[in-house]
Amino acid sequence: MWYRNVEVGMKKILVSSVIAMIMIVLVACGGKPKPNDFDWKITAFEAVDQDGQPFHTEQMKGKIWLVNFAFTSCTTVCPPMTFNLTEIQQKLKEKGIEDVHILSFSVDPAIDTPAKIKEFLGKYKADTTQWRFVTGYSQAAIEKYSLEMFKSQVQKVEGDDQVIHTTSVFLVDQEGTVLTRYNGLEPPEDKIVEDVKSLLE
Repeated sequence: MWYRNVEVGMKKILVSSVIAMIMIVLVACGGKPKPNDFDWKITAFEAVDQDGQPFHTEQMKGKIWLVNFAFTSCTTVCPPMTFNLTEIQQKLKEKGIEDVHILSFSVDPAIDTPAKIKEFLGKYKADTTQWRFVTGYSQAAIEKYSLEMFKSQVQKVEGDDQVIHTTSVFLVDQEGTVLTRYNGLEPPEDKIVEDVKSLLE
């Protein structure tokens, strides 16, 4: 029986050693693991922003982005989502993280002119130097792009001035990859900060 006890003891030591080695490797690599819920690659899409300036998704490369979908005449979820994004923007700055950009896609481009979008953003304490709220494409284009790139439905119902769309906020890394998403109505601010930090390490 004694040799069985020795064998069990050796196995325990071996398992403990492996765990210890894994922990050492993780520490040596530094930083927290990057979010990897998704691996969705952003493809080309053209628009204009609130200043009437051209925007292309190629401009996202090399930067970290928080992406959402909204529209200016929304009477339900868009105002609180937009406010929450300003809070996240402020919290990131308080943590010394300045170079994070926000991209909002209008889901009602026929109504959302750059002037209307600029007026809408003006209601919030947002740093618009790092916030692009884009329009200038067709309804069909944004419905297709949202579904293909962000696996999220956008639908404008005929005869209704409201548009169905996701309330998620998506994290896109410097390579233009959608990594994860958060609840835009109740965003986990601390987790967002940690996830962004992991992309900067």
